[in-house]
Amino acid sequence: MRIRNLRTFESLRLRDYRLLWAGQLTTSMGLWMDQVTRTWLIFTLTGSYLQLGFVSAVRGIPLLLFGSIAGVVADRYGRKAQLIIAQVVNAILNVALATLVLTHQVQPWHVYVTGFLAGTVQAFQQPARQVLINDLVGEKYLLNAISLNSAALNLSRSIGPAVSGLLNIMGADFSYYVQAFMYIIATVWTVQIKVPETKQAAASFAAEEQSFLSSTREGFAYVMSNKLILALMVLGLAPMVLGMPFITLMPGFATQVFKGGSATQGLLMAMVGVGAVLGALTIASIGRLQGSGKLMIVGAAGFGVSLILFGHSHMLWLATIFILIIGVSNSSYTTQDQTIIQTLAPARLRGRILGIYLLNRALMPLGSLLAGALGNYLGGPMAVTIMGASCVALVLAIRIFAPDIWHLNLEEYKKAHQQAEFRL
Repeated sequence: MRIRNLRTFESLRLRDYRLLWAGQLTTSMGLWMDQVTRTWLIFTLTGSYLQLGFVSAVRGIPLLLFGSIAGVVADRYGRKAQLIIAQVVNAILNVALATLVLTHQVQPWHVYVTGFLAGTVQAFQQPARQVLINDLVGEKYLLNAISLNSAALNLSRSIGPAVSGLLNIMGADFSYYVQAFMYIIATVWTVQIKVPETKQAAASFAAEEQSFLSSTREGFAYVMSNKLILALMVLGLAPMVLGMPFITLMPGFATQVFKGGSATQGLLMAMVGVGAVLGALTIASIGRLQGSGKLMIVGAAGFGVSLILFGHSHMLWLATIFILIIGVSNSSYTTQDQTIIQTLAPARLRGRILGIYLLNRALMPLGSLLAGALGNYLGGPMAVTIMGASCVALVLAIRIFAPDIWHLNLEEYKKAHQQAEFRL
């Protein structure tokens, strides 16, 4: 394939999507820097694996409580305004926690309270940003834009933890002040985005014809009644709960398994991000192969296997190889999964369906609670091994009980669906 024919970055030709993508990259860096700094801070204060699980769970609980509601809000009201408000509040929370650390007044409960509030803000930020992708790029560039959005998220997973690991040497307060500045920059970019009024107005009008509660129920009802969407939801949600919380245990791996410090933790998490970027950019480049059930299943299974191998690695150089594979496999299947769901979802329900799908980020911290408990009682390596084996078992179960996913091809499905609608 000639370079000029590569489709990897085609959606970035659109000015408004570039601004949204830049904001995604910046806020995601802040999110992953917070993941590293918050866990490092609580581990420094308490020295407990169990507290590592708790602090991640507390940050994720609001995503579970408010994620579906946020999806309804994204369908009914201004998505751009929702995104701006969320980013500004996040900046304020980071400044508050940084100041507590700087003045030596920080206590574990401060870490928990600010984490809960940051999770609440994130719950409203996520569906608004995801639905804006479709508003800004349309059907022509949607698959590519979603893949690049995932690449931004995972690029930040690479850069953010590494930067945070270095900033933590200067102090958690300095890290949180930097994070606050990043949210301010993202807000400046978001303000400049011009959302097509016709798309926002059409979505709001359709949603406001129903009550708020009825709108919420309709999103869940659609997912439960559509077997394909439901199976894709399970594939997107479950491995993120059973496997991805392994990152919660990184402070323990860094200090007890590899005899390092915060910089080692940052390196390990950065390698997850490097692999994830490679996976997402590959998906963005493959054109018509996007939306392949086989790629999803293989990627999800590879994610579980690579977790097992990482859990049995006791040399840092070998662990970085396996953790890179973890990133590649996780990104390849989650990007495909979200792309297909967002493409197949009806426009008027897209915010609600994405709100449900993004519960994977809410359930992941709850999985962190289990990971913390396993690490506390069995040790980090055994905990990660069990998590990886659970992911492999789940993927095999989906392959057996939902065989249509293996044969799924997005382009063929859309053509068949359009022909069925035409006959009706």
